[in-house]
Amino acid sequence: MSDLVGDARHLSPSAQEALRLRAVAALMAGRDREDVAAVFGVSLKAVDGWWAKWQAGGREALVMRPRGKPVGVHQVLGEAEQAAVRQAVLDHRPCDVGLSGQLWTRRLVGELIAKLYRVRLTEVGVGKYLKRWGLSFQRPDKRAVEQDPEAVRRWHEETWPKIRVQAKKDGGEILFADQVGIRSDQVTGRTWGEKGKTPVVRRSGNRFSVNAMSAISTKGRMHFMVFTESFTAEVMCRFLDRLAGHFDHKALPCRLAACVLEARCGSPLPHRADPHRGMNPGFCSASE
Repeated sequence: MSDLVGDARHLSPSAQEALRLRAVAALMAGRDREDVAAVFGVSLKAVDGWWAKWQAGGREALVMRPRGKPVGVHQVLGEAEQAAVRQAVLDHRPCDVGLSGQLWTRRLVGELIAKLYRVRLTEVGVGKYLKRWGLSFQRPDKRAVEQDPEAVRRWHEETWPKIRVQAKKDGGEILFADQVGIRSDQVTGRTWGEKGKTPVVRRSGNRFSVNAMSAISTKGRMHFMVFTESFTAEVMCRFLDRLAGHFDHKALPCRLAACVLEARCGSPLPHRADPHRGMNPGFCSASE
């Protein structure tokens, strides 16, 4: 039978805590236990129990306690096993550990757990672990394995400021050019990673079929050319010829920052300042 009678049994945990404290305060003020039970709508057994707890542990013995099992009790995976799975998800793709795909899902994390520890979890159970580990479902950044961080730094801190100064001096327009297409290792979708930290999927920059070339200016103007052959220096120069035709070279000098790896073209790209009537391309492999 509940210690609470009448409407008191329907009180929230915090309200029941306040009730216990007020009942004990009444007893300390000299009220009889029968009066306290009648006033607060509880049984004598409840009043006696609260008074005993107060004498044994003071206020802390009467405050509200969290209900249910403590976090981490009766977990299937131990702390070390959880840490190992979490680190595997952050450091590797599923295909790196003998599974299919490049992005982590709850099903694949469950398969990894089963592979490592012979434990089968539901997707809901896996999701609880992932949440407990501070991971969230995110869209990853894609980063070329050929990228040179030092070259990227030099481009941002040294090359790019010089280009901006020169373009402003010449009254010109800056465009960024790159080729686009379909890659055999294209990654779409989301994966699991640390909250507030976008996961990165590393992939090769050489597995693709190019079918377009585009350039966009810092003012938001876009130019593009569609083609079917492989991307070569000749294709790039043909694109530059067409691009230059869109500008009045006498009134608007143009500087092109081409985000192209020479390896994609098969040969170094020529400097085409004179033939392009004011088009001044600067090629930079660091921005890939």
